Amino acid sequence: MRVFDREAVRRHRERAAAAFDAHAFLFEEVAGRIADRLDDVRRDFARILDLGARGGVMARALGARGGRPFVVHVDLAEPLVRGLPGAVVADAEALPFAGGFDLVVSCLDLHWVNDLPGALVQIRRALRPDGLFLAALLGGDTLAELREAWLAAEIEIEGGAGPRVSPFADGRDAGALLQRAGFALPVVDTDRITVTYADAIALMRDLRGMGEANAVALRRRGGTRRATLLRAAAIYGERFADADGRVRATFEVVTMTGWAPHAAQQQPLKPGSATMRLADALARDPPPGHG
Repeated sequence: MRVFDREAVRRHRERAAAAFDAHAFLFEEVAGRIADRLDDVRRDFARILDLGARGGVMARALGARGGRPFVVHVDLAEPLVRGLPGAVVADAEALPFAGGFDLVVSCLDLHWVNDLPGALVQIRRALRPDGLFLAALLGGDTLAELREAWLAAEIEIEGGAGPRVSPFADGRDAGALLQRAGFALPVVDTDRITVTYADAIALMRDLRGMGEANAVALRRRGGTRRATLLRAAAIYGERFADADGRVRATFEVVTMTGWAPHAAQQQPLKPGSATMRLADALARDPPPGHG
């Protein structure tokens, strides 16, 4: 199933590479949150795979943790790994690795993958037993405001609408995908980051600067009508402006955590191994001062 045009994803990133740092605030924020989660893991990671390196944003956040791990930086676009140590140009849908990593991290990269279950299997195979996978990707509520504004504008001006905003992953399915890919102890949670802009045009300009422009395979080809663009921006302002006139943009971030299986890991109890029935536990008198 081909949802995204991966060649378009690569081109968008290559065009954005030169000025990416000026638009990297969302990646820097999410990379910092991923690094904070690693502070809760009492383990040193000697070999790290940074999937979707984006000029080393994630590596810089990890550097604040101390240590000197060996990091392999991977990105679909060569300019975004140029000059980084351990740089590899590769597609997340066809990773050239088979084991050896203690940690695989990915900051806002996997929402552009056509076959997410297949990519997760490859990531799990790139890990050593008991290695950790920690990734953040954009979820289904991301840019809901922009999607609504484009839909309304195209119907009004052109009499029909095409896909303008990517169909992002549903965070509710992420845990099942991790299990399906063979990860142990999967954990998934979602968060929302709200950013304000002067207007919708500034938001769209920022998305292009991030390399996050529309790459849906069935997107409309050719240029956007000026009238449609201006109407979409007007609708956005009418529906999603704050009291100060700035417009809101929502980014839903889905964070996925899983471990490559290992015999020493905590295992769930086998069905039927409980020593007390639930009915008996519920029937017990509560301790003094409760209930």
